[in-house]
Parts: sequence; structure tokens; C-alpha cells
Amino acid sequence: MRNVLPTAAWLLLVLAGTPTLAQESVTFRGKTVTMIVGSQAGGGTDATGRLMAPFLAKYLPGNPTVIVENRPGADGIVALNYFVQQVKPDGLTVAAGDSPQIDPIRYRAPQSRYDPTRFEFVGGVGRGGSMIIMDAAAERRLADKSAPPVTIGVASSVPRSGQAIAAWGIGFLGWNAKWVVGYRGTSALMLALQQGELDMTATSNTFSLQHLIDSGKFKVLVQSGGLQDGKLVPRPEFPKAPLLSNLLAGKLDPIAQKSFNHWRGVLLADKWLGLPPGTPNTMVEAYRKAYRTMAADPEFLAQGRRISEVFAPMTDADIRSLVQTGADTPHEAIELLDNLLRRQGIAL
Repeated sequence: MRNVLPTAAWLLLVLAGTPTLAQESVTFRGKTVTMIVGSQAGGGTDATGRLMAPFLAKYLPGNPTVIVENRPGADGIVALNYFVQQVKPDGLTVAAGDSPQIDPIRYRAPQSRYDPTRFEFVGGVGRGGSMIIMDAAAERRLADKSAPPVTIGVASSVPRSGQAIAAWGIGFLGWNAKWVVGYRGTSALMLALQQGELDMTATSNTFSLQHLIDSGKFKVLVQSGGLQDGKLVPRPEFPKAPLLSNLLAGKLDPIAQKSFNHWRGVLLADKWLGLPPGTPNTMVEAYRKAYRTMAADPEFLAQGRRISEVFAPMTDADIRSLVQTGADTPHEAIELLDNLLRRQGIAL
């Protein structure tokens, strides 16, 4: 006698296998994927996108051609407005962006038409966050209000996002320090630091200072850390340098904590890859699978470390969590950091 599955059991087997079959049926064979970059060719976001492009071509099913299209304007707003208003959500266009583009300060602007909380994120890249490098001999003055203030150098008229790490130390840890602004770029800032003109600065790049750190003349005072699989982790080369969030634990009121989380979230969501809202789930999962495979490829990681000394692929879940943190930040918390800097003598 033949074994005949009951109709209900047969349907369950079919439905259970459907997602896998549907995902396997996605193919990009013979197609061209366009990667939109909202900046000029040659910058960090463009370089990261161009690094990702051939690996997407390698790992997406069907091995499509992947081309990079630069659409600069309004600090990335032009590109992402185009991305959500004119791009078909068919999996053939992907955006390679940076952290300012997913900052609510940027996308809540009147000219913005996009909402990154609706993007289908594929993955991202962290570069270790920011850290304060200082002359080790100056550290004792940080806690001594009777001593000359420790000087913090800034390349430009105001601290950039990563350099604002010191604002939290001054504002909530009581550091005896003052800002020195106006240096003509990072090279001038690093030279001033090495010559003793400055006591410390914030950076994500230690290439020019590593030999001084190794000698003990300079040290990493504190770091923001990076996000990996939902956990805040120190930079691999400085595992013992304290995380700023640990030093601030219990010292921030609820609004200040939201402000800090917003600042850190924007800083850590350094580079990201996303699909437009409405992209079919099967396409999204094909991209995420390709990205996970890419992130484990030693060649991809080796090429990434030529761009940045720390090059740490991030999951789509990590990027989504950082974006949502920004979206949940009230206006008064966003304004807190600017007010903090004004009180520290920065003219914004």
C-alpha cells in the first residue's frame, strides 16, 4: 500500500521549503548593479564603495556587473533624495553612504526627502571609532585645576564628530583642558602634537604617531570603541585603553545619555551599504548573504586595511541599531553637544 501524505502535511512541507527555493531563485546574471555614492570620487566613502563593488559582483548570485556612480551635492542629500524618489526598488541599485547621511541633523533638514530608518541595510564598515592621543607627561594636569590646562588641537574652526570625544571629558569628567582650533589639516595638527605645541588631540588614525606610542611618550587616553555584533569593543591594537562610555557610566542624566548615544552612534556607523525601501525580501537577503561572505574574505579585509588601519565589517543589524538610536534622539538631546562645546569656548 502506498504512503500518501495528508494534504495538510504536504502543504506544510511545501511552505517550509518556499523561502529557501525563492532565495535560490534570485539571480543577477547578465544584469548591472549601480552603486550610488553621494560624494566626489576619491574620498573615504567613495574608496570604500569601490572596494565593495567587485566583491559584490563576486558574491551576488549570477555575478552581475557592479558600477559606481558618484552623485555629489548637499553633503549626500542629493544622492539619497534621488535614491528614494527615482530608483526602482528592484535590487539593481544600492547606496554606499557614510555616517553623516544617517544623522538626524542631516536628514531632518528641509531639503531632505529620505528617511534612513526605512532603508534595507546590507552591512557596513567600522574603522575603530575615535580616540584621544596625548603626551603622557601631560596626563597629570587633566585632574589638576591649578595646573595649566591641557591643550586639545583641532584641524578646522570647530571639532569634527570624532574630535568631540574630548567635549564629554571636559563636560562630564571634569578634565582641565581647553580647545585650540584652526590648524590647517591633520598633518599640521600631528606635527604640532609631536613638537610639543599641543598636549593631545582626537583621531582615528595612528599611522604617524604609532612609533611615539610605542616609545611611551604618547598614550591613548580614552577611546569610543566600535560596534561588533551588538557589543561595544575596543580597537584591536589598544585593547586596554578605556572606553569613554565606561568612564561616563552613572555621570549622565537621561537627556545627556541620549545625546551621548546619538553622538557615538553617528561616529560608529562609519560606512554603510543599503537598498531602497520596498526592495523585495529575497533580494535583500541575497545582498546580506553576499555581504557576509565578503566580510569573511581575507582579500577583502586586506584591501580594506589599505584604506584604514582598522577595517571592521559590521552586520546589517548593527547599522540598523545605530540608525534607530539617532532617530529616537529628541531635539533637545541633539542640541546638548553643541551647547556643551559653546560653553567650552567653541564658536559654532
